[in-house]
Amino acid sequence: MPELKCLLWDVDGTLADTERDGHRVAFNMAFEEAGLARRWDVTTYGELLSVTGGKERIKFDIERGDMPAMPYEEIARLHARKTIHYQALIAEGRIPLRAGVRRLLEEAYAAGVTLGISTTTTPAALDALIEHSLGAEWFDRFAVLAAGDIVPAKKPAPDIYLYALAELGIPAEATVALEDSGNGWRSAQAAGLRCVVTVNDYTRGQDFSGADLVVSELGEPEGETVELLKNPHGLQLHHVTLADIQALMAD
Repeated sequence: MPELKCLLWDVDGTLADTERDGHRVAFNMAFEEAGLARRWDVTTYGELLSVTGGKERIKFDIERGDMPAMPYEEIARLHARKTIHYQALIAEGRIPLRAGVRRLLEEAYAAGVTLGISTTTTPAALDALIEHSLGAEWFDRFAVLAAGDIVPAKKPAPDIYLYALAELGIPAEATVALEDSGNGWRSAQAAGLRCVVTVNDYTRGQDFSGADLVVSELGEPEGETVELLKNPHGLQLHHVTLADIQALMAD
């Protein structure tokens, strides 16, 4: 059985429930600031999550006729303002980490497992989440912060994971990804990674056929037992531990 050497984490929906009460709210604040009538409600934003990347979601909404046409430069400015609003929401403490995230990160770090980030969120949004929700020391604890437009193709393309693996010099067979969405799972799969999926309200009904483990959350020792949605390895667990993830490495 290969030794687990690396955990690569997605951010939005995985480290924290950032989408509904974070990114969506920040988008609407930017739209209002720009004098646009468009507002993304919870249902609409759930539909837009099928498109990876914030600028890409605005472009998609324009192309389907729900927002007025604008050049890409204006889309980029609008998204930049959204990021500023999102950073403010994080700084206000309105976007906490998901259950079990800090516990598992600390367990892996103490065990000498390499930790990295592979996300399509912007570097500025990632930095804000690390600083205000994890703590500034985690900038040094993550060996790679692969984020934003650092690769040309976003998830479900494998590019962001392949970039992170190349930067770390760690093989895919020694690495497990942590994701929350179908696009994220497909990205990890295409990069040759095993994957643990922690679903949220937006992604619970998505297709995770072939994922190594799909759970309701990572969970805490003192909390309720996590819901096992897909468990092809037959793990018996109360909450997801580093030993559970190592067990996924077996064929």
